[in-house]
Amino acid sequence: MAKNLVIVESPAKAKTIKKYLPKGYEVQATMGHVIDLPKSRIGIDIEDHFKPDYIKIRGKGELLKKIKKEANKADNVLLATDPDREGEAISWHVANFLGIDLDTKCRIEFHEITKRAVNAAIENKRAVDMDLVDSQQARRILDRLVGYSLSPFLWKKVKKGLSGGRVQSVVTRIIVDREEEIAAFVPEEYWGLDLELKKDKDKNIFLSRFYSEDGKKKTIKNAEEAARLEQVVLHNPITVAGVKKRVRKQKPPLPFTTSTLQQEAYKVLGFTTQRTMRIAQQLYEGVEVAGKGLVGLISYIRTDSTRLADEAIAEAKDFIETNYGPDYQQSSAKKTVKKKNVQDAHEGIRPSSVFNLPEEVRDSLEKDQYKLYKLIWDRMVASQMADAEYYVTDVDVACANLLFKTKGEIMKFKGFTAVYRTASSAEKEEANRLPEFEDNEELNLVKINKEQKFTKPPARYTEASLVKILEEKGIGRPSTYAPTIATIKSRDYVEVVEKHFVPTELGITVTHLMKEYFEDIVNLTFTAEMEEKLDKVADGETDWVKLLESFYGGFKKELDHAQEAAAEVTIADPESDEICELCGRRMVIKKGKYGKFLACPGFPDCKNTKPYFEKTGGICPECGGDLVKRTSKKGRTFYSCSNYPNCEYMSWDMPVAEKCPECGQTMFQKGLGKRKKVYCAKCGFEKSADQQ
Repeated sequence: MAKNLVIVESPAKAKTIKKYLPKGYEVQATMGHVIDLPKSRIGIDIEDHFKPDYIKIRGKGELLKKIKKEANKADNVLLATDPDREGEAISWHVANFLGIDLDTKCRIEFHEITKRAVNAAIENKRAVDMDLVDSQQARRILDRLVGYSLSPFLWKKVKKGLSGGRVQSVVTRIIVDREEEIAAFVPEEYWGLDLELKKDKDKNIFLSRFYSEDGKKKTIKNAEEAARLEQVVLHNPITVAGVKKRVRKQKPPLPFTTSTLQQEAYKVLGFTTQRTMRIAQQLYEGVEVAGKGLVGLISYIRTDSTRLADEAIAEAKDFIETNYGPDYQQSSAKKTVKKKNVQDAHEGIRPSSVFNLPEEVRDSLEKDQYKLYKLIWDRMVASQMADAEYYVTDVDVACANLLFKTKGEIMKFKGFTAVYRTASSAEKEEANRLPEFEDNEELNLVKINKEQKFTKPPARYTEASLVKILEEKGIGRPSTYAPTIATIKSRDYVEVVEKHFVPTELGITVTHLMKEYFEDIVNLTFTAEMEEKLDKVADGETDWVKLLESFYGGFKKELDHAQEAAAEVTIADPESDEICELCGRRMVIKKGKYGKFLACPGFPDCKNTKPYFEKTGGICPECGGDLVKRTSKKGRTFYSCSNYPNCEYMSWDMPVAEKCPECGQTMFQKGLGKRKKVYCAKCGFEKSADQQ
């Protein structure tokens, strides 16, 4: 019989922890939450100080019986749920269910699943932290009050099946506001004027860009002005006006937080926030590594801190000195400035041991696991390395009263870039190497590049840039970003077009309604201030019931007013080009539990429905049928023939409107940005990004 029972959340975590526990310990997993608010009703007694009515989650009854049976056999029960507010609340629910005295030291926590961390946790048992529990309760009840009040309001005023939420409404507003900025943007004309130059008898050509006229920085606004400046260049000598050489230092990046991991994984690996968090959870809970068994490869993944444990820093230091030499060591310990709202309860995300090298564990990991683990490993090691250094040459080029500028940059010392480059700072190419210059040296003009340009509107948000703005504005917590983004997509408030968020008509309509009647709920400052208040509850500085009372009074007034004053809004279902074969009406596109489908607008007289597939405009290269957009079981978009199963052609690459100039067939796009390539699947014709 086990003398000690350890209760965790996931079976994977249970298996990994079991490996490190001493003899006489057993582990049970709750499979996530076991006790929560009911789904079928609000479950909060507002009149009785917002008392929650917690119940056993449906389907968890047998599991709870099993846990109670094992707990009754044990001398001690240790609650080892995740080391965050939600984990604290789960421990509290389990403790209450098992009748454990909350004042006893029944709670343990660890931020990585290693033998050292597990043993240290057992040595440092503590009581359940009720301040953390109360903060989580306050958040849960806030979200329930808002969600279970706004959703029926939206059903009545807009459309059945909609949902409103405290954080999702703000996130949708951010996307809608950006779309309105783009629509209101008026582009302004300007011109670029670049000179291709070279030294006498030197084959290497370098570029110099227009900077100023008569000593004043200038923007070229129209074609006439560009032509006038071009004539100045053509009729005057071009000389070197000044050369300045310097060394630029680039500091290494900080270790990952939840937010920065989500952003960088999106930029570098193309992972959505959900995909990143799912894989990171697997790496944290433990994977089977050849020769080592189950190993928790990274530290806890829900964190907004960048600090590292002294042991981790010392281990990284040893690794860097052994593999790169003393010059690559960081000259002094880097101090991190604690940002506002950072809880700092955990370390930054890091490998549990630097000596679990990515290449050594690669064969034991799935492809995505390896990619994410390597990203985390590289980032943490780089954060402890020396600055990268670059030789920079700034050259001023004069032509009459005009000044042009040239900048060259080459690597002096790799520093941390020997291990890691951020997605936004791809390594400079040696093409930036400039020749040696002397003051007043005359240069030869090879070519003038004159180009009309227009200012561009702000870009739509990607998952990475949306996560960044949410963190900057203090909206929600990093652990909520992935489920919030998933919710606004599933509710059809936004669509993803070429990896950018575009609000739907429904999302715009709901946001405008919310802005008119629930200004506080969709107010970014108000939402951020609420996060600060929840942090104060966690720190024991604010009473959670008083927080709810101060919020609910104003919210209830807004809700009552909206119920009376808001008019019903009708959003027509978009028509398709499909004709109902039963009654001849044009079918409309609806969205159900399993996605979009076609339905006859004559319902209930005509109940005809069909599967909906979005046509791309492309033609199948095998049978000539329409190419349609589909989604795999894992949520990945692909394109296939509408004549399936008679034709099984499919492609992961997106069909484009452009036809192949060689054979006239549909072309496909692979990649985005500089990696974008358009090709023909029929004859093999290909165009790279610079040819488009």
